[in-house]
Amino acid sequence: MPNLQTKQTKEKKEKISLFNRILEWVEIGGNALPHPATLFALFAVATLILSAVTHYMGLEAIHPGTQEMIKPVNLISIEGLHRIILEMVENYTSFAPLGIVMVAMLGIGMAESSGMINALIRLLVLSAPKHLLTFIIVFSGILSNVASDIGYVLLIPLAGVIFMAVGRHPIAGMAAAFAGVSGGFSANLFIGTIDPLLAGLSEEAARIIDPDYLVNPTANYYFMAFSTIVISLAGTWVTEKIVEPRLGKYKGDVPIEKIETLSPDEKRGLIYCTITSVFILGVILLGILPANGFLRGPDGSMLNSPLIKGVVAMLFVVAGTLGLVYGFASGKFKNDTDVVNGMSKAMQTLGLYLVLVFFAAQFVAYFKWSNLGVIFAVQGADLLKSSGLGVIPLMIIFIILSASINMLMGSASAKWALMAPIFIPMFMLLGYSPELTQVVYRIGDSVSNIVSPMMSFFALIIAYFQKYESNTGIGTIIATMLPYSIAFFFVWTALLIVWLVFGLPLGPGAELHYTL
Repeated sequence: MPNLQTKQTKEKKEKISLFNRILEWVEIGGNALPHPATLFALFAVATLILSAVTHYMGLEAIHPGTQEMIKPVNLISIEGLHRIILEMVENYTSFAPLGIVMVAMLGIGMAESSGMINALIRLLVLSAPKHLLTFIIVFSGILSNVASDIGYVLLIPLAGVIFMAVGRHPIAGMAAAFAGVSGGFSANLFIGTIDPLLAGLSEEAARIIDPDYLVNPTANYYFMAFSTIVISLAGTWVTEKIVEPRLGKYKGDVPIEKIETLSPDEKRGLIYCTITSVFILGVILLGILPANGFLRGPDGSMLNSPLIKGVVAMLFVVAGTLGLVYGFASGKFKNDTDVVNGMSKAMQTLGLYLVLVFFAAQFVAYFKWSNLGVIFAVQGADLLKSSGLGVIPLMIIFIILSASINMLMGSASAKWALMAPIFIPMFMLLGYSPELTQVVYRIGDSVSNIVSPMMSFFALIIAYFQKYESNTGIGTIIATMLPYSIAFFFVWTALLIVWLVFGLPLGPGAELHYTL
């Protein structure tokens, strides 16, 4: 018997060792990649070289919509050089995601710097009944994505404190919050900064095939709003049935912290915000309910209305107004300088993004000019057609591909800027809409976030866990979060299959199929 136990222990150690080695390979592989901005600069150069090589090879494809013969354009030529120099600035300033992300961030910045979002999250979590605590924490984590990184900075450590205060394992609380914030990254009941950002990239990619194609920031809203409830329920089940029983009872010596309740000033700010929200909702309803409402489109439709097409401007106005009301009512804002400083602080977080977008914009432009996007899309579509794969297996494969790439490259926007120009045109030629391709990418990106060492906040999560378990490492985090990742993959994939089977729209005017 001792020999058997020794053998089992040895096998277990070998399995753990193999698992850790795999994690190390993933980490080393990810760290070996250049910075995303450098990566896009290299891709831009590679596109120039590839345009010349394919031009001299005589590569060509027939556009299935126009029957036009498409040939590569050599960008390493006098004409190509002139175009690169003359249109470099325009490539950057006209890049679709740039302006919409900046405008959205100004509004979110006012709401965040006023303290309103912080207060809302604390109110939501602290007022939750004990039997709904896990659900509320996962749900709050998903909603926190509206305001950039506040979920990572505020909610995850707060969840650990709250779980410990009610006699539950603090790491289970942080795992639940992390699952919502990162694993449920693409789901939400509200339009956040990620929606216009990805929509802009999708629109640029779709115009490789259809120059007039528009992708609204609300393109995936119906699917993602429904996903919010589904993922919250899945995260709750995994926490209470798998993660918490595995962790057992917390036996550490960390003292129970006092949870900071809302101050009278914060409560007053939220009351004023509630009144303002009701007023804003009334104005919006007044503008859309009548057939000739002032927020409807020129033809009286909702689809072409400023409310849908101008959702980024609406986000700026609503979030900014509520932030102003809360800030002055709570005393956080004393004057206009405080407001401007808050907006300025929010814009500072975009510094790295602005650098990355410059190189991404050049890469996307060169890819479009060279005709490589159309040619690869046509040839890729022909290959997929010959494979005989239906829409469901095709989309499942794309989810797995997106999730796999996420293990080596953390930024959602950087990955999509790379993948969209290839896969959106390819799937459009197969009859699938850019909105569908985008939503499938978002599923794959989200489900692997919580187990990817390349996720930008992964080191911070380790530090949070180490507060309660000092020997926590990458393997600990991944072992804790893997059940969420697996559950989210199956639940989200099943939800996507339901959407595909019943042909449900993904958002306002966002259908599943595209016709050339």
